Amino acid sequence: MPESAAASAPFEGPEKLLEIWFAPSANDVPDASDPTEDGRTGLRKVKREIWEEMLDIVRCKILSVIDGSEVDAYLLSESSFFVSPHRLILKTCGTTLNLLGLPRILDIASLQCSMSTVFRVFYSRKSFMFPERQQGPHRDWKQEVEFLDGIFQNGAAYTVGKVNGDHWLLYMTISDTATIPASPSPPLALHVQDSTIEILMSDLASPACQPFHYDQSLSTSDPIPSSHAQQISAHLGISDIFPPHLTVLDAYSFSPCGYSCNALIKWAHPKPSNSPVPTSQVQEGEGYYTIHVTPEEGWSYASFECNIPLSHRSPSDPTPTSAETMPDLVALVQRVVRIFQPGRLSLTLFISSQDNENEDGSSAIEEAQRAFKAALTFPPSQSMDERKSILPVGKGKGYRRTDKINYEFGDYDLAFASFELL
Repeated sequence: MPESAAASAPFEGPEKLLEIWFAPSANDVPDASDPTEDGRTGLRKVKREIWEEMLDIVRCKILSVIDGSEVDAYLLSESSFFVSPHRLILKTCGTTLNLLGLPRILDIASLQCSMSTVFRVFYSRKSFMFPERQQGPHRDWKQEVEFLDGIFQNGAAYTVGKVNGDHWLLYMTISDTATIPASPSPPLALHVQDSTIEILMSDLASPACQPFHYDQSLSTSDPIPSSHAQQISAHLGISDIFPPHLTVLDAYSFSPCGYSCNALIKWAHPKPSNSPVPTSQVQEGEGYYTIHVTPEEGWSYASFECNIPLSHRSPSDPTPTSAETMPDLVALVQRVVRIFQPGRLSLTLFISSQDNENEDGSSAIEEAQRAFKAALTFPPSQSMDERKSILPVGKGKGYRRTDKINYEFGDYDLAFASFELL
């Protein structure tokens, strides 16, 4: 939440999320074989001041940046901006003009990176709390779709969930793989699924909101917003959502209230059992998570987004509990919900559908739905003490599911679920 927002004015927490792919992978950008001395290719070669000029159109500013090995994570005055060689993700809250930055992004990719072809585009958001406060094409979903259709000829728009309740809006283009050069990747390279999980939380419990109120003018110990944010990140367990030794966290406390953080995580998974690659190879990479909090009573909101591949498990298997252990989907949901204690939440898992079926015939989105339920609901036989130790929310009663929707879009599948506190 920006510091300029008046404490008494409603602030729109739910973000607009724009993701643009200019190639299927980092190996497919035009200069993939000609990196800079520090290993940068594609969009990562674009200078910060050029991105700042684009973000001026969107009406937000860069606060800080983590320079990763594969991704650059910019923390913004209104949310986050992630840049990889072949794609970028722009996530902005409030009354920012997210989509108005799109034409400039396309110009930058073409002029600075020789990438004039768009491989695919995703634009999504939760239903706004205060739609009347939005500006430009964001005043209405229909206007946003018309704006995107004016740029892309192969788009499709969807509404997922209750139109008169919490719902999720998605626009996506269908990739035209015929226009993309063949990947120079080795033929035995491991395929890594593209997946993103979002946990969108409303009606946060008052004790969960309190740490995110920060009056810099009254601070006597350490008035630096980034230092304060690091302190509460450690205190609340945000720093431990993923193993700290694999995480680089960048955080900021807004005055008088609000919080944002980006994190880059080094991850690695064993190769699939049916993979033809040598045994010594593993799937590995650099992913991100990002959190944004609007803590004011009446419109409290927190969002969590992550693109790190997560394992799934049977609901009967034990949940990873150590902060030094990579969470599976159940553990991740519980770690996040424990911090923010929402009265209502929506979860989405958006995942590429290639190789998306398990040996037992189940799909990733079916597994995700089971994981969502296992994380947030309790069997009748479980004691109240056990429930409170897992989710200290709502006196240990847990949540009830109010919506469960699966979508198959062709190249991608979606699991959507909504829950409310019992």
